[in-house]
Amino acid sequence: QVQLVESGGGSVQPGGSLRLSCAVSGTISGYSTMGWYRQAPGKQRELVATITSIGDTSYTDSVKGRFTISRDRAKNQVYLQMNSLKPEDTANYYCKMWSATYAYWGQGTQVTVSS
Repeated sequence: QVQLVESGGGSVQPGGSLRLSCAVSGTISGYSTMGWYRQAPGKQRELVATITSIGDTSYTDSVKGRFTISRDRAKNQVYLQMNSLKPEDTANYYCKMWSATYAYWGQGTQVTVSS
């Protein structure tokens, strides 16, 4: 059974940084894309960043230049380095892994940016 477990969330002041981690356990077949989504209260879940099996990355416009997604295949982990955090980045952040034949979600980790 595949499990994704996020960690690294917390509270930080505007301008601060956090690093989220997503640990993947279980047997995974094929090549997968990993991504981070977020959902703020009263809003739809949005895609923040993705990284493919070959390392290509993409970001939503609002985080470009501030967030960096990376992947350690040997450790089965994906990371989201978040710098210059803003109050509007406050949300529950979810890790997702998917391919053409499967999709798995983590349980989420809360990020709060407030002074």
